[in-house]
Amino acid sequence: MNDNSRAPIILARYLALVWFGLIVYASLHPFTGWRDTGVSPIAYLGGAWPRYWTTFDLLANIAVYLPLGFFLTLALRRLPGRLTAPFLTIVCCALVSGSLEAIQTWLPSRVASNLDLACNAIGGLVGALWAQWAGPRFFVRIATLEQRLIAPIPHAEMGLTLLALWLMVPLSPETLLFGAGDFRHWHNFSSALPFAADSFAAIEAGITALNVLAVGLIVRQLSVRLLIAWLLAPLFLFLGLVVRTLGAAVLIGPGEAFAWLTTGAYNGLLAGGLLLAVAMLLPARTRLIITLLALAAGTALVNLAPDNPYSLAALATWRQGHFLNFNGLTRLVATLWPLLALPFLLLTRPRRL
Repeated sequence: MNDNSRAPIILARYLALVWFGLIVYASLHPFTGWRDTGVSPIAYLGGAWPRYWTTFDLLANIAVYLPLGFFLTLALRRLPGRLTAPFLTIVCCALVSGSLEAIQTWLPSRVASNLDLACNAIGGLVGALWAQWAGPRFFVRIATLEQRLIAPIPHAEMGLTLLALWLMVPLSPETLLFGAGDFRHWHNFSSALPFAADSFAAIEAGITALNVLAVGLIVRQLSVRLLIAWLLAPLFLFLGLVVRTLGAAVLIGPGEAFAWLTTGAYNGLLAGGLLLAVAMLLPARTRLIITLLALAAGTALVNLAPDNPYSLAALATWRQGHFLNFNGLTRLVATLWPLLALPFLLLTRPRRL
C-alpha cells in the first residue's frame, strides 16, 4: 500500500471515479431509442416547474450526487488553497449533472429537468461541505484502520473499492445468491438446461459456494494477518446477506426478505465457508490461482443455470416505479464484477507464479 498520508486520497479517487461511472450509467439507462426531437439540449434550463414530481424524487436526486461531492472533495484535497477542492467539486457536480440532463434530451424515455439539475447541484454542494468539515477526521480514521487491518500491498485501495462495488451484486433480484458475471441478457442467450428443482438447487449451491470462496479470498489478500482475515471475511459476507435481505424487503416486499434462503443457497454458503476456511491457510500463490478459478467457474456456472421462475417474477415486480434505472445499474455491476476483479488480482499477484 502507499504511504499513510496518500492512501485515503487514492481510495477517495477510486470511489469518486466509480461513483461517477454509476451516475452516468443510471442517468442514461437504457441507452436505447436515441433520436433528435428538434429541441435544443439546453432548452430544459428555461423550462417551467415540472408537472409531476414527488419529495422522493427531489431527495433521491440530492442523495445521488452527495457521495460524488464527498469523494471528489477528498480526492482533490491536496490541491493548493483551503477552498479549492470544494469549489472545484461543486462546479464539477453541476457540470456533470447539466451535461447528462442535456444528453437526456435525445432519450425519449428520459426527461431533462432543471429541477433535477438544481437538486443534483445541491447534493454535490452538501457532499463537498461535509467532506470539507469531516475530511481531516475521516482521513485519520481511514489511515488508522488501514494500518491495523489492511495488508501493505500495491493497489490495496483498488481492492477495497472492488469490495464496496461487490455489495451491489446481492441487490440484483434476478441473480442467484452472490451470482455474478451473467452475460446472457447482453446476447439474448438462454440456458438449454431445463428447470428442475433438484438440479437447480445443486447449481445454485455451486454458484454461491464459488463466489463465497472468491470474495472471501480477496478479503484474505487484503487482510494484514490471517486472524484478521478470519474475522473480516465472514463479516463481509454476512454484510452481503444483510444487503440481500434488506434489498428484497424494500424493493420487492417485506414478505420476500428471506426468499433468497433456499436449500441451494444454504448448502452453498456452508460449502463455500468450509472451502474458504481451508483455502485461507494456503500460500499466496495458491490462493490467487484458486481465486481466479473460482471466479471463472462461478461465471461459467451462472451462465449455464436455467431461468428461475421466482427470479423472473421478482424482476417483473422490481422493474416498476422508481427502481427501473437502479435495476439496470445493479444488473450491470453484477454482470461486470468478475471482470473488474481481474485487474486487481493480476496487479497484486506474487512476482513468481
